[in-house]
Amino acid sequence: MTVRKREVWKSIISFLLIFAFLGFILSLDELNLTAPGEDFSMRQMIEQINNENVKTVEIKDSTIVLTLNDDSTHEITKEYGETFGDIIANYQISTEKISKIQNIEVKTDSVWYTVLIEALPFLIPLILGVVLLMYFFRQVQGSNNKAMSFGQSKVRKYDPNKNKNTFKDVAGAREAKEELKEIVEFLKEPKKFRKLGAKIPKGVLLMGSPGTGKTLLARSIAGEANVPFFIISGSEFVEMFVGVGASRVRDLFTQAKLNSPCIVFIDEIDAVGRQRGSGLGGSHDEREQTLNQILVEMDGFDENVNVIVIAATNRPDILDPALLRPGRFDRRITLDLPDIKERIEILELHAKNKPMAEGVDLKKVAARTVGFSGADLANLLNEAAILTARNNETLIKEETVLESIEKVLLGPARKSRVMSEHEKKITAYHEAGHAVVGHFLEYCDPIQKVSIISRGRANGYTLNVPDEDRSMKTKNEFKDEIAMLLGGRMVEKIYFKDVTTGASSDLERATADARAMVTRYGMSDDLGLRTYGKSEEMVFLGKEIHEQRNYSEKMAEAIDNEINVLIKEAADRAETIIKDKKDKIEELVKVLLEKEIVEKEDFIALMGPGACRPGKVV
Repeated sequence: MTVRKREVWKSIISFLLIFAFLGFILSLDELNLTAPGEDFSMRQMIEQINNENVKTVEIKDSTIVLTLNDDSTHEITKEYGETFGDIIANYQISTEKISKIQNIEVKTDSVWYTVLIEALPFLIPLILGVVLLMYFFRQVQGSNNKAMSFGQSKVRKYDPNKNKNTFKDVAGAREAKEELKEIVEFLKEPKKFRKLGAKIPKGVLLMGSPGTGKTLLARSIAGEANVPFFIISGSEFVEMFVGVGASRVRDLFTQAKLNSPCIVFIDEIDAVGRQRGSGLGGSHDEREQTLNQILVEMDGFDENVNVIVIAATNRPDILDPALLRPGRFDRRITLDLPDIKERIEILELHAKNKPMAEGVDLKKVAARTVGFSGADLANLLNEAAILTARNNETLIKEETVLESIEKVLLGPARKSRVMSEHEKKITAYHEAGHAVVGHFLEYCDPIQKVSIISRGRANGYTLNVPDEDRSMKTKNEFKDEIAMLLGGRMVEKIYFKDVTTGASSDLERATADARAMVTRYGMSDDLGLRTYGKSEEMVFLGKEIHEQRNYSEKMAEAIDNEINVLIKEAADRAETIIKDKKDKIEELVKVLLEKEIVEKEDFIALMGPGACRPGKVV
């Protein structure tokens, strides 16, 4: 429950208690605080007196309490202002009968009680008004305090001695850590560098895909240097009121200077650091003023102030040039997705606190996780641990980890989904088409697994993973990949004389690859060595990709024709392989319908030697 909700509920409960108290006070005069016997009517009281059966009489306000000879007590209500003598006179009770009563007593309340009862109708509204006024004054005072703190930064300070992170807690990112070690030395021994005329870097910009460890690296620097660590998100500067963000920036850097030496970490700096005047994010004076204040503060650092600003973003392309120039962010460090060695290190780090079974080959796991970030790998082992607990096992096995890879990529297996025999057969042929075409093409990645168990939105899948990490892709690899993507559709066409919707994602990926070959990579022999169009993200229209066209309509038609040629050529190659390897497809389909999953070793045994190479899920 948020603080605001707690305050609302507290106010409601306070008002309910006040009104309950008010109702209780007003009902006091109706409460019967004695414990009387059975109530009598006035006529019954007269009869008891006439029968000489009354022992004592007690009169109090509008109540008469009779005690009979058998010591039973009864209560009679009389009219307000009417005395006991008036009642005797009205009912013509003889003096002789009255004399038989042993005691007649008239009780009156104390003066204070009488005054209190008379004053309550006036006191209660007065007290309630005072309480309400005090409550509203407190609210106004709280609002004033909030108003005064509105321009203060929402920065969070972490003590480096608590939950301390060091470079040992960051697996991989070798080059990045080497660059950042100098920052640690600057913070520890600034005099060593000043003697040589070196100035401490004012800012470090960490750039990389989500999950590559930017925040963890920043905290590790603070832990290594043993200095305070301030963390704030770029979005926490921006408010609907112009000037608030700039005020928060000033407050942040004031706190940082007071705690020097320290590190200020601004996560997702692109929230306020977008290029000014580009139209991205709309015309937003508040964001621009915040950015201007950041630029001024970073320029205003004194050389003796050991404050380093570290910022993180996964969109360095949209940052303002003034933010990136030397003197503000002196260093820009790119964090790439981990290679196979770094993936092994990351897996070993996250496996330390997990009970792994003997024989778990993390190298095999790392080989199958090309393109995974550090966060993806941590999530992978966490999913494996959850799956192990679900199966009531105590050790995490290798097959559980491998299954978790597919869960992270495609989602959980939908074993409860019931497919008709016809759909199951189509799915088996479709995946066999992908696998066989990919296996017998020279530049495709090796097939690791073929399955017809539904995962996510896919009825089945073919997993092919590279043998080694690659940073480039050749034209032949693009062509073979497109042919493999179209293998499922061509099998449906050949074997069933019809096509299904199962190839929709394959066609989408094949078209995207063919378009990239033509428009981005200059891989078309007819269209020449140039790029066509430039994609821009129009933020103020929502996340919409707009293409800036730098070519004519005639060239657009030529691009479409070239894309069609590439896809047609790939489809023909896939069809040729399918017809040539019909017996292999039939064998694979038979095993898939029987076992539902075919692993790499069994697949190679069925297909024989192929011409495969490196990774994605089809």
